[in-house]
Amino acid sequence: MKRLLVPLAAACLSAAALAVPATAAPSWATDNLLPKPADAYGAADFWLDSNGAALRKATQYNLDVKKVSKLVSGGSNGAPDGKPGMTGPTTTAKATVSKNVNLPKTIGKVFFLDKSGNYRWCSATSIQSRNRNLVATAGHCVFANGKDDVYDKWIFVPGYYQGKAPWGVYVGAYAFTAYDLDTYDDYDGDFAFVAVHNGFTLAARKEVTRSEFIKWGGDKWVEHEEIKKDEFDLNFAKYGPLGPYWSKDFDLTPEKVGHDYTGAKTLTKVEVTKAAYEAAPKDTADRANGEQYEKVERTPISLETYKKLVAEKSDGKFLGWLEVDKDKNGNEIAWYESHYYLKQWVKTGKTIRYFRDHYILGIAKDMGRLGDVVGGQGVAWNQPLGQQVTAFGYPSAPHPDGDRPFSGVTPKWCSGKTATKSYQVNTFRVETHQLLKCSMTGGADGGPWLIKYDNNKRTGYVNGVTSLFHDNDGNGRVDYISSAIFDGEVADVYNKANYAETKKIVGPNGELLQ
Repeated sequence: MKRLLVPLAAACLSAAALAVPATAAPSWATDNLLPKPADAYGAADFWLDSNGAALRKATQYNLDVKKVSKLVSGGSNGAPDGKPGMTGPTTTAKATVSKNVNLPKTIGKVFFLDKSGNYRWCSATSIQSRNRNLVATAGHCVFANGKDDVYDKWIFVPGYYQGKAPWGVYVGAYAFTAYDLDTYDDYDGDFAFVAVHNGFTLAARKEVTRSEFIKWGGDKWVEHEEIKKDEFDLNFAKYGPLGPYWSKDFDLTPEKVGHDYTGAKTLTKVEVTKAAYEAAPKDTADRANGEQYEKVERTPISLETYKKLVAEKSDGKFLGWLEVDKDKNGNEIAWYESHYYLKQWVKTGKTIRYFRDHYILGIAKDMGRLGDVVGGQGVAWNQPLGQQVTAFGYPSAPHPDGDRPFSGVTPKWCSGKTATKSYQVNTFRVETHQLLKCSMTGGADGGPWLIKYDNNKRTGYVNGVTSLFHDNDGNGRVDYISSAIFDGEVADVYNKANYAETKKIVGPNGELLQ
């Protein structure tokens, strides 16, 4: 393998570990995914919203090639570049069973948005690490091809099944891969280790008061219930304009009246800009139309919501005021929206409808560290080729001839010995890949290759991840898959990934942590 890129946050390593000679360029660079809890929460909420609609919408990642790649024997036996080594797996509860192979609890799917905004997924597994927070997958399932960049909203869902996340969602924080993959799109280094935050689920909902709603830093929304006029009149008199009771005029040409109008009338509100609100009169004696009615200031919102409202404001569809708090280094840490309303008295008619707001909190539950929840496979490097391997993944793409035997809904597996020689794949600048006879198709990318797999414990040692698919006999069917050879340089990346420290996303009460 060639040069390395080891992306990580400098704060996670000691000064000694980061020190390099003044004359030498560092062998790694930083590539963050979503290190801040608020950003991570927003990404997970994106995928989990509407009962996992975005998860179900996603399709397998497809390499930007028209045909499956051709194999060329490299003639090399993949000689180790250092001493062989491995780190042992950890186990948790028993997992599911598929025919005669017990499926490990550690495997699942990673989801992300590609550079065209498409919802994509690949296969992956949890692996052993000092912080119990690492995921192994293919490098092309994390890093955009040749663009020195990472994909957006990257998450790992172990045990994924049809929009469900049985053990929670784990959002990527820091990504680690080979320098030549990230910079030159060289698939000799097509692997990645991703440090993920603690997992969590959106497990419950709770109705609260408006003041509690405003203070809440996690997931929240307002539900509008239409009510009758009698209920509105009783409660509006009790709670006033700051209460959850309100009315709206649906007449395109409402007839405005003063507060002293003797006929049936309703006090409504109309949203305006902050400038219009501040220019309006305050509490005049006759309570005329156009007075200040209400302002709802600095309601916390997610980064995702903030970006959406910025776009709407630029299109003139959002009248509210947006604010951002930053830390001493200029990093954005909190986002807020404000709304401003003026009074408007109108004649009561068929077009006036009455509502009550229900303030709802989404209560999240911290699931803990990934390795503590589902365990982690061991990792092995500098092992000889020709070993017995069990490869897992979620294949979904059709074969080159158009036949599609896999759905991507459930994980599949292949078992056999890898080739005793390495192979070249000129299309992807591959000089040394290990090869396994297997018919799994795209979607299995990133799935682990496990040596010494214990079918009872459901654990082994990751000695590769599915990178490329091959039709070696030219019959229009995938018959081989290949992986980067896990050598000493892969071990170096893995060892550095062990220093990455990640965080809890939610607190004990389900609130978003900052």
